Amino acid sequence: MKEIEQRGLYYEEFEPNTRYLHRPGRTVTEADNVLFTTLTMNTQALHLDAAWSATQPFGRRVVNSMFTLSTLVGSSVAQLTQGTIVANLGFMEVTFPHPVYHGDTLYSETVVEGKRLSSSRPGQGIVTLVHTARNQDGIVVAKAVRAVMVWCKDASRQ
Repeated sequence: MKEIEQRGLYYEEFEPNTRYLHRPGRTVTEADNVLFTTLTMNTQALHLDAAWSATQPFGRRVVNSMFTLSTLVGSSVAQLTQGTIVANLGFMEVTFPHPVYHGDTLYSETVVEGKRLSSSRPGQGIVTLVHTARNQDGIVVAKAVRAVMVWCKDASRQ
């Protein structure tokens, strides 16, 4: 019987200017927001206090932007980096142009912006990814540019 293990992409498989759509979407609940916010010790009333938030410019609680970022990046793992990543090297840019509210559904996509072999780590390469999250209305709610180090196919540890 043939076995296939789900994995991300090796360095050689990343193609610049390729867009990956990560599905299914993820509907954000009040419980998600409150749990994530309290687990991370973020006491921001804008995420937790419905009465106070109602008096603020958005008129209601907004979802913790770090939850939005985590969901955005997390949604790409199975398709792009599961088992092939060496390290997340960092984020060059993160923006949140529109708030996320309880009940919004996040749809994520990633564009491969570029790649290069590592000059100091043979068998590994650096890939620059541009992650974008849109809500159910197609409005961009988050964007993140990040660099990841991934295995080259022949050098990976299996």
